[in-house]
Amino acid sequence: MFSILGTIVVGFIVGLLARALKPGNDKLGLIMTTVLGIAGSLLARYVGVAMGWYGPNAPVGWIASIIGAIVLLVIYGLVKKKA
Repeated sequence: MFSILGTIVVGFIVGLLARALKPGNDKLGLIMTTVLGIAGSLLARYVGVAMGWYGPNAPVGWIASIIGAIVLLVIYGLVKKKA
């Protein structure tokens, strides 16, 4: 139970930091900001394990999670512009 709540809180913080660091107006609500942070962490974990930076059960760092979320924000902005 606390693991899920911790994931949501950390995802929200990572999403907020990613939105603050990336220039531009990203109109996302609280839920989408949280989803962005969680997805950024998952992306950073996937890339880190694939590149050999992290072990299978190693936690992903804050910086990697924020960078993953910024990458997702850039992709979201590109897709949104084309639509």
